[in-house]
Amino acid sequence: MEPYQIKIIETLVVLIFYFSLRKILFRAILKTIEKKQYLKSRGKTIEHVLNIIFTAISSIIILIVWGVKTSELSIFLGSTLTIIGVAFFAQWSLLSNITASVILFFSHPIKLNDLISIMEAKDYELKGKVIKIGILFITLRTEDNEDIILPNNIFIQKSIKKKH
Repeated sequence: MEPYQIKIIETLVVLIFYFSLRKILFRAILKTIEKKQYLKSRGKTIEHVLNIIFTAISSIIILIVWGVKTSELSIFLGSTLTIIGVAFFAQWSLLSNITASVILFFSHPIKLNDLISIMEAKDYELKGKVIKIGILFITLRTEDNEDIILPNNIFIQKSIKKKH
């Protein structure tokens, strides 16, 4: 076999693995949506974030298969990540909110229309109904019909009472 034919086969293996893993993960997301009664838009957001990650990893593997030297690739990735890191340094909370939204999606027991109390301080709590769970924020509607918008990263750090 010619060297380029082996590279084509290896590339096809990476692509088959990429699409298979993506399909399995998206099914798991769909099952989580149905099980926890989430809005489908939440699942699409999580799919989008994970798709970017898987695409980046698969692209790097394919570049290595086709002979891009790992030293050159690491210099490129290091430079790119440095630029992204500097750009997001002031916005670190943006990344932590996105990460928190993934955690909320898969493992947090709170869902839409739940009545909750968030323990803010010893003698103070926020009470409301969960009306929106987005990629960056969660919105609660109080009894006074006011909306309280909390960043996801703060929400997962608080003690929460769920009313049944």
